[in-house]
Amino acid sequence: MTNYEEILNCIQSEPAYQANLEWGKPRSGHPEGSIRQHIMELEHNLGRLRPKLSDDEFWKLRVLIHTHDTFKPDASSGVAIVDPNSHASLARKFLERYVKDRDLLTIVQFHDEPFALWKKYRYGGDHSERKRQLLEVIDDWDLLLAFLIVDGCTAGKSTEPLEWFFAEIEHEVESKVDATWIQIAANHGLGSES
Repeated sequence: MTNYEEILNCIQSEPAYQANLEWGKPRSGHPEGSIRQHIMELEHNLGRLRPKLSDDEFWKLRVLIHTHDTFKPDASSGVAIVDPNSHASLARKFLERYVKDRDLLTIVQFHDEPFALWKKYRYGGDHSERKRQLLEVIDDWDLLLAFLIVDGCTAGKSTEPLEWFFAEIEHEVESKVDATWIQIAANHGLGSES
């Protein structure tokens, strides 16, 4: 069995990881600013979901939290998720040095795809082909959906895209993670505490 806690410790000691933690200024969707602050907010959300997760899921989610956006400073702006210079592709390439877990690598690559699908839907575009592709590449829906909640229930983000995505896939995937988990993270996340 893979020790994801040990993998996370190795990731956190990497100079490439450490170099990017202070990058970022407050902006739309990320009022917290830096990658370090974003990670802290997601760790808090993960703590709220902890009772619903196995140890393996918890540590995999921590690995995703610490890698999914960490390479934004090195990425080309405005490129597709699968472009080799997207932040998701750079995160996947970095993570491949530590894990061979196909699910983890696929999730880090496609973690922003549900939001992209929602934007297509919201602005009247046809999202059916991209949705079909996502349904084909994701195997561990529990892990992806839990990560989407952890990442999507932050101070700068509306839960509307998450709620839409859960409704969109409700009859197409099997998962223990459902829309009620959104409220657990959203009602108790950093963005809603006084």
